[in-house]
Amino acid sequence: VQLAQAVVVFSAVVLLVALLINRSATAILGGMGAFTAVLLLVFQQPILGLTAGVQLSANKLIRRGDWISVPKYGADGTVLDISLTTVRVQNWDQTISSIPTHALLTDTFRNWRGMEESGGRRVKRSIAIDVNTIRFMDDEMRERMGKLQFLREYLDVREREIENFNRDQSIDESSPGNGRRLTNVGSFRAYLVHYLRAHPQVSDRMTFLVRQLDPTPQGLPIEIYIFLTEQRWAEYEALQADIFDHIFAVIPEFGLRAFQQPSGKDLELLSALPSRS
Repeated sequence: VQLAQAVVVFSAVVLLVALLINRSATAILGGMGAFTAVLLLVFQQPILGLTAGVQLSANKLIRRGDWISVPKYGADGTVLDISLTTVRVQNWDQTISSIPTHALLTDTFRNWRGMEESGGRRVKRSIAIDVNTIRFMDDEMRERMGKLQFLREYLDVREREIENFNRDQSIDESSPGNGRRLTNVGSFRAYLVHYLRAHPQVSDRMTFLVRQLDPTPQGLPIEIYIFLTEQRWAEYEALQADIFDHIFAVIPEFGLRAFQQPSGKDLELLSALPSRS
Protein backbone atom coordinates (compact mmCIF):
# COMPACT_ATOMS: atom_id res chain seq x y z
CA VAL A 1 0.00 0.00 0.00
CA GLN A 2 2.81 2.41 0.86
CA LEU A 3 4.56 1.59 -2.40
CA ALA A 4 1.35 2.27 -4.33
CA GLN A 5 1.01 5.61 -2.54
CA ALA A 6 4.58 6.52 -3.50
CA VAL A 7 3.92 5.63 -7.17
CA VAL A 8 0.74 7.75 -7.21
CA VAL A 9 2.52 10.74 -5.67
CA PHE A 10 5.44 10.39 -8.07
CA SER A 11 3.09 10.18 -11.07
CA ALA A 12 1.16 13.22 -9.88
CA VAL A 13 4.38 15.23 -9.54
CA VAL A 14 5.50 14.26 -13.06
CA LEU A 15 2.12 15.23 -14.55
CA LEU A 16 2.12 18.54 -12.68
CA VAL A 17 5.59 19.41 -13.93
CA ALA A 18 4.58 18.43 -17.48
CA LEU A 19 1.61 20.78 -17.35
CA LEU A 20 3.67 23.64 -15.94
CA ILE A 21 6.36 23.44 -18.63
CA ASN A 22 3.95 22.43 -21.39
CA ARG A 23 5.76 19.18 -22.18
CA SER A 24 4.55 15.61 -22.39
CA ALA A 25 4.97 13.38 -19.35
CA THR A 26 6.67 10.78 -21.58
CA ALA A 27 9.39 13.25 -22.53
CA ILE A 28 9.99 14.14 -18.89
CA LEU A 29 10.26 10.47 -17.89
CA GLY A 30 12.68 9.84 -20.76
CA GLY A 31 14.85 12.72 -19.65
CA MET A 32 14.98 11.37 -16.14
CA GLY A 33 17.03 8.36 -17.25
CA ALA A 34 20.20 10.28 -16.48
CA PHE A 35 19.02 10.71 -12.90
CA THR A 36 18.45 6.99 -12.31
CA ALA A 37 21.51 6.66 -10.09
CA VAL A 38 20.40 9.63 -8.02
CA LEU A 39 16.89 8.23 -7.70
CA LEU A 40 18.24 4.85 -6.60
CA LEU A 41 20.32 6.57 -3.94
CA VAL A 42 17.40 8.69 -2.73
CA PHE A 43 14.98 5.75 -2.64
CA GLN A 44 17.48 3.19 -1.39
CA GLN A 45 15.66 2.46 1.87
CA PRO A 46 12.20 2.10 0.29
CA ILE A 47 13.59 -0.21 -2.38
CA LEU A 48 15.36 -2.39 0.20
CA GLY A 49 12.25 -2.30 2.38
CA LEU A 50 10.04 -3.33 -0.53
CA THR A 51 12.30 -6.28 -1.39
CA ALA A 52 12.49 -7.34 2.25
CA GLY A 53 8.75 -6.90 2.76
CA VAL A 54 7.94 -9.13 -0.19
CA GLN A 55 10.26 -11.87 1.08
CA LEU A 56 9.05 -11.59 4.67
CA SER A 57 5.44 -11.75 3.54
CA ALA A 58 5.93 -14.54 0.99
CA ASN A 59 7.82 -16.72 3.48
CA LYS A 60 5.52 -15.77 6.40
CA LEU A 61 8.53 -14.85 8.52
CA ILE A 62 6.83 -12.03 10.39
CA ARG A 63 3.42 -10.43 10.76
CA ARG A 64 1.71 -7.91 13.00
CA GLY A 65 1.16 -9.22 16.52
CA ASP A 66 4.14 -11.60 16.46
CA TRP A 67 6.52 -11.69 19.41
CA ILE A 68 10.05 -11.25 18.05
CA SER A 69 13.54 -10.78 19.51
CA VAL A 70 16.20 -8.81 17.62
CA PRO A 71 19.23 -8.58 19.95
CA LYS A 72 21.23 -6.31 17.62
CA TYR A 73 18.59 -3.58 17.90
CA GLY A 74 17.61 -4.28 21.51
CA ALA A 75 14.09 -5.25 20.46
CA ASP A 76 12.11 -7.90 22.30
CA GLY A 77 8.35 -7.65 22.15
CA THR A 78 5.27 -7.48 19.94
CA VAL A 79 5.29 -6.24 16.35
CA LEU A 80 3.06 -3.15 16.13
CA ASP A 81 3.52 -2.15 12.51
CA ILE A 82 5.38 -3.26 9.38
CA SER A 83 6.00 -0.35 7.01
CA LEU A 84 7.98 0.02 3.82
CA THR A 85 11.13 1.09 5.65
CA THR A 86 10.76 0.14 9.34
CA VAL A 87 9.24 -2.41 11.68
CA ARG A 88 8.00 -1.02 15.00
CA VAL A 89 8.22 -3.30 18.04
CA GLN A 90 6.72 -2.60 21.47
CA ASN A 91 9.16 -4.06 24.00
CA TRP A 92 8.12 -5.63 27.29
CA ASP A 93 9.13 -2.47 29.16
CA GLN A 94 6.63 -0.55 26.95
CA THR A 95 9.39 1.18 24.95
CA ILE A 96 9.22 1.24 21.16
CA SER A 97 12.04 -0.01 18.91
CA SER A 98 12.26 0.80 15.19
CA ILE A 99 14.07 -1.73 13.03
CA PRO A 100 14.89 -1.33 9.32
CA THR A 101 12.72 -3.78 7.42
CA HIS A 102 15.63 -5.11 5.38
CA ALA A 103 17.57 -5.81 8.62
CA LEU A 104 15.21 -8.67 9.38
CA LEU A 105 16.63 -10.45 6.33
CA THR A 106 20.29 -9.55 6.74
CA ASP A 107 20.48 -9.95 10.55
CA THR A 108 19.37 -12.70 12.93
CA PHE A 109 16.04 -12.43 14.70
CA ARG A 110 13.78 -14.84 16.58
CA ASN A 111 10.06 -15.17 16.04
CA TRP A 112 8.19 -16.84 18.92
CA ARG A 113 5.07 -17.50 16.86
CA GLY A 114 5.99 -21.18 16.54
CA MET A 115 5.93 -21.55 20.31
CA GLU A 116 2.52 -19.91 20.55
CA GLU A 117 1.08 -22.11 17.81
CA SER A 118 2.60 -25.31 19.24
CA GLY A 119 0.57 -25.13 22.45
CA GLY A 120 3.61 -25.51 24.71
CA ARG A 121 6.40 -23.44 26.24
CA ARG A 122 9.78 -24.95 26.96
CA VAL A 123 11.43 -25.43 30.32
CA LYS A 124 15.14 -26.18 30.17
CA ARG A 125 16.82 -26.02 33.57
CA SER A 126 19.27 -28.15 35.47
CA ILE A 127 19.95 -28.85 39.14
CA ALA A 128 23.54 -29.45 40.22
CA ILE A 129 23.83 -32.42 42.61
CA ASP A 130 26.76 -32.63 45.01
CA VAL A 131 28.62 -35.75 43.83
CA ASN A 132 29.75 -36.47 47.40
CA THR A 133 26.18 -37.40 48.26
CA ILE A 134 25.71 -39.99 45.47
CA ARG A 135 25.73 -43.59 46.74
CA PHE A 136 24.13 -47.01 46.45
CA MET A 137 20.74 -47.46 48.04
CA ASP A 138 20.72 -49.19 51.43
CA ASP A 139 17.81 -50.74 53.35
CA GLU A 140 17.05 -47.58 55.29
CA MET A 141 16.96 -45.48 52.15
CA ARG A 142 14.86 -48.11 50.37
CA GLU A 143 12.28 -48.01 53.13
CA ARG A 144 12.11 -44.23 53.06
CA MET A 145 11.82 -44.05 49.28
CA GLY A 146 9.18 -46.76 49.27
CA LYS A 147 6.84 -44.26 50.91
CA LEU A 148 7.02 -42.01 47.85
CA GLN A 149 3.97 -42.77 45.74
CA PHE A 150 5.68 -42.00 42.44
CA LEU A 151 8.52 -44.45 43.19
CA ARG A 152 6.80 -47.56 44.55
CA GLU A 153 6.15 -49.29 41.26
CA TYR A 154 9.50 -48.22 39.81
CA LEU A 155 11.44 -49.62 42.77
CA ASP A 156 9.56 -52.92 42.70
CA VAL A 157 10.17 -53.41 38.98
CA ARG A 158 13.82 -52.38 39.12
CA GLU A 159 14.59 -54.54 42.13
CA ARG A 160 13.17 -57.63 40.43
CA GLU A 161 15.09 -56.83 37.27
CA ILE A 162 18.38 -56.31 39.14
CA GLU A 163 17.84 -59.39 41.31
CA ASN A 164 17.25 -61.58 38.25
CA PHE A 165 20.28 -60.18 36.47
CA ASN A 166 22.62 -60.68 39.44
CA ARG A 167 21.33 -64.21 39.98
CA ASP A 168 21.70 -65.15 36.30
CA GLN A 169 25.22 -63.76 36.22
CA SER A 170 26.17 -65.42 39.55
CA ILE A 171 27.16 -62.08 41.02
CA ASP A 172 28.92 -62.05 44.40
CA GLU A 173 26.71 -59.62 46.30
CA SER A 174 28.99 -59.39 49.31
CA SER A 175 30.35 -56.17 47.82
CA PRO A 176 28.02 -53.45 46.49
CA GLY A 177 30.52 -52.80 43.69
CA ASN A 178 29.65 -56.13 42.08
CA GLY A 179 26.73 -56.50 39.67
CA ARG A 180 23.97 -53.96 39.45
CA ARG A 181 22.57 -51.83 42.28
CA LEU A 182 20.02 -49.09 42.73
CA THR A 183 21.46 -45.65 43.45
CA ASN A 184 19.91 -42.63 45.08
CA VAL A 185 20.58 -40.38 42.09
CA GLY A 186 19.07 -42.90 39.67
CA SER A 187 15.98 -43.16 41.85
CA PHE A 188 15.83 -39.37 41.99
CA ARG A 189 15.76 -39.18 38.19
CA ALA A 190 13.02 -41.81 38.09
CA TYR A 191 11.02 -39.83 40.64
CA LEU A 192 11.31 -36.68 38.53
CA VAL A 193 10.06 -38.55 35.46
CA HIS A 194 7.00 -39.91 37.27
CA TYR A 195 6.29 -36.63 39.07
CA LEU A 196 6.44 -34.56 35.88
CA ARG A 197 4.49 -37.11 33.83
CA ALA A 198 1.69 -36.88 36.37
CA HIS A 199 1.65 -33.07 36.33
CA PRO A 200 -1.49 -31.86 34.52
CA GLN A 201 0.27 -28.90 32.88
CA VAL A 202 3.28 -30.76 31.49
CA SER A 203 2.72 -31.54 27.81
CA ASP A 204 2.75 -35.22 26.85
CA ARG A 205 2.89 -34.42 23.12
CA MET A 206 6.25 -32.67 23.07
CA THR A 207 9.83 -33.44 24.02
CA PHE A 208 10.20 -34.80 27.56
CA LEU A 209 13.66 -35.42 29.04
CA VAL A 210 15.15 -35.87 32.49
CA ARG A 211 18.83 -36.59 31.98
CA GLN A 212 22.35 -36.29 33.37
CA LEU A 213 24.74 -33.80 31.83
CA ASP A 214 28.52 -33.95 32.01
CA PRO A 215 29.84 -33.43 35.55
CA THR A 216 31.26 -29.98 36.24
CA PRO A 217 33.18 -28.40 39.13
CA GLN A 218 29.74 -27.46 40.47
CA GLY A 219 28.54 -31.08 40.63
CA LEU A 220 26.43 -33.41 38.50
CA PRO A 221 23.74 -31.50 36.56
CA ILE A 222 20.33 -33.17 36.27
CA GLU A 223 18.60 -31.42 33.40
CA ILE A 224 14.85 -31.12 33.03
CA TYR A 225 13.74 -30.49 29.45
CA ILE A 226 9.96 -30.33 29.17
CA PHE A 227 7.17 -28.21 27.72
CA LEU A 228 4.39 -26.63 29.76
CA THR A 229 0.94 -26.08 28.32
CA GLU A 230 0.79 -22.68 30.03
CA GLN A 231 2.17 -19.97 27.69
CA ARG A 232 1.22 -16.73 29.43
CA TRP A 233 4.44 -15.22 30.74
CA ALA A 234 3.55 -14.54 34.39
CA GLU A 235 1.59 -17.78 34.79
CA TYR A 236 4.35 -19.78 33.07
CA GLU A 237 7.01 -18.40 35.40
CA ALA A 238 4.87 -19.10 38.46
CA LEU A 239 4.17 -22.67 37.34
CA GLN A 240 7.85 -23.30 36.59
CA ALA A 241 8.78 -21.94 40.04
CA ASP A 242 6.22 -24.22 41.74
CA ILE A 243 7.68 -27.27 40.02
CA PHE A 244 11.25 -26.46 41.02
CA ASP A 245 10.22 -25.49 44.55
CA HIS A 246 8.95 -29.05 44.95
CA ILE A 247 12.03 -30.58 43.35
CA PHE A 248 14.49 -28.70 45.57
CA ALA A 249 12.45 -29.59 48.66
CA VAL A 250 12.35 -33.32 47.83
CA ILE A 251 16.08 -33.73 47.10
CA PRO A 252 17.03 -34.49 50.77
CA GLU A 253 14.57 -37.42 50.75
CA PHE A 254 17.04 -39.19 48.46
CA GLY A 255 20.06 -38.47 50.62
CA LEU A 256 21.24 -35.97 48.03
CA ARG A 257 22.27 -32.37 48.34
CA ALA A 258 22.06 -29.58 45.77
CA PHE A 259 25.40 -27.91 45.14
CA GLN A 260 25.93 -24.20 45.69
CA GLN A 261 29.04 -22.06 45.95
CA PRO A 262 30.23 -21.40 49.52
CA SER A 263 28.85 -18.15 50.89
CA GLY A 264 30.27 -15.77 53.43
CA LYS A 265 28.22 -17.51 56.13
CA ASP A 266 29.75 -20.90 55.20
CA LEU A 267 33.25 -19.45 55.50
CA GLU A 268 32.34 -17.84 58.82
CA LEU A 269 31.13 -21.19 60.21
CA LEU A 270 34.24 -22.90 58.91
CA SER A 271 36.55 -20.40 60.57
CA ALA A 272 34.68 -20.88 63.85
CA LEU A 273 35.49 -24.61 64.00
CA PRO A 274 38.22 -25.52 66.50
CA SER A 275 41.55 -26.06 64.83
CA ARG A 276 43.16 -29.51 64.95
CA SER A 277 46.70 -29.71 66.19
